[in-house]
Amino acid sequence: MLNIVLFGPPGAGKGTQSDLIIKNYSLVHLSTGDILRSEVKAQTALGMEAKKLMDAGDLVPDAIVIGMISAKLDANKDAKGFIFDGFPRTAAQASALDTLLAEKNTSIAMMLALEVDDDELTKRLLLRGKESGRADDANESIIKNRINEYNNKTAPLKDYYTHQGKFHSIKGVGTIEEIFASLCEKINTYS
Repeated sequence: MLNIVLFGPPGAGKGTQSDLIIKNYSLVHLSTGDILRSEVKAQTALGMEAKKLMDAGDLVPDAIVIGMISAKLDANKDAKGFIFDGFPRTAAQASALDTLLAEKNTSIAMMLALEVDDDELTKRLLLRGKESGRADDANESIIKNRINEYNNKTAPLKDYYTHQGKFHSIKGVGTIEEIFASLCEKINTYS
């Protein structure tokens, strides 16, 4: 099973590249944000517990998110693999995900990280803000804070997957096709 963690700072092109990878390799997209919203909408036990926390402005604990991921994996037993989007974000979450996947006789094949320098990210996000009207993409100081948060919180995750020999840095600058070709080159070494 081909399980990929796609990683990158805001504005790196994860959404675009994720869609291409999903189509090309017939993977199931596993976005924790989407899962949370669908579990709440379906009023599952985990969804209702998550809603209570979110309504109070609290973060949903890892155990609940892992439970939702487990349900999604079980619902897609015949999948060729999954692309993880938005999870894990910390080494503790990565470890919990490894434990869950081991219970299901699979594992993360690789972590692909789109690398883009901070100035380029700021330019991309400001442009996206003009086009989309998203307030968080229109304010340069908010953008820089988001990039700093990403850089500070994800360094341990890079180390986690590097120790497993699964971390792969991909240059996230160039045309969409060039970046996708670089991603495919790494993915094809696994398949």
